[in-house]
Amino acid sequence: MIIKTTKSIPSHEITDEKVFKERRTLIKSLLAATVIGNSHSLMAKTSPAKWETLAQSDLSSKILTPTPEQLVKDYTNYYEFSFGKEDSTKLAQPLVIDPWSIEISGEVENAGKFNLEDILSKQTLEERIYRFRCVEAWSMVVPWVGFPLVNLLNMAKPLSTANFVKFTTVEQPDVMPNLRNQSVLHWPYTEGLRIDEAVHPLTILAVGMYGDVLPKQNGAPLRLIVPWKYGFKSAKAIVKIELLKKAPLTSWNKSAPDEYGFYANVNPSIPHPRWSQNSERLLGSGFFTSRRQTELFNGYGEQVAHLYNDMDLRHFF
Repeated sequence: MIIKTTKSIPSHEITDEKVFKERRTLIKSLLAATVIGNSHSLMAKTSPAKWETLAQSDLSSKILTPTPEQLVKDYTNYYEFSFGKEDSTKLAQPLVIDPWSIEISGEVENAGKFNLEDILSKQTLEERIYRFRCVEAWSMVVPWVGFPLVNLLNMAKPLSTANFVKFTTVEQPDVMPNLRNQSVLHWPYTEGLRIDEAVHPLTILAVGMYGDVLPKQNGAPLRLIVPWKYGFKSAKAIVKIELLKKAPLTSWNKSAPDEYGFYANVNPSIPHPRWSQNSERLLGSGFFTSRRQTELFNGYGEQVAHLYNDMDLRHFF
């Protein structure tokens, strides 16, 4: 199951020149993002990189209509900054994302810190148009820009004893007010996946959305996207990845285990203790638009249902 990597070949030797140059533009834009400033209007003026050419994945939806971009940028759960969904658009801007590296450790042959620029230089970025379903019963459709998580894991050469993957997000208490308050969650924020979930082709690391560099309030510079799970599984601003023998204790599961399970697969038949998960409010839909009926695995059952054969989804929720 674990794929060993071959010796790296410089990107300019194997990649179309236009794609290679666009990739370098992305890297420079990511590293320059820290000078964006503190206001949303200033973000717009910086004109982040847009990609004229992105690899088109067969795993990206051809029929979904993306949610309006500004709505996605301004409607986020980023509790390190605030419990208000619109607050992080401004509050996240002082977050320092240059330099950025990801530490990979645990059950791997090649543990160490991997510089984000080096990681991206080896990737072919794709646009993935995915449904995104929040556990709070709202949803949106986002065109993410990223690459398969398995590509990064293979750089560390996982061992056969790696059964789970733990993700840890950034801690910057000087700019993240709620990190000084442990009343809701214990920081830093952590999440986890089973190894077969982590290496699934649908699971990606996103560095952008809507053809632009990922905004800070949406998880810049690098976030996890697992489209068949509730949104809290898709950790933002990842700084550490650990491959483990046993399942990690994750932030929400530790805080409220009866409400937030480790698997957190979208499932309309399993209600949250305080609300139904049978339907969802699609952001950007009209006031009189009916709620959308939630689909098992968020509509990705054909691709992922086999991962949970013979599992009681009511117990492993």
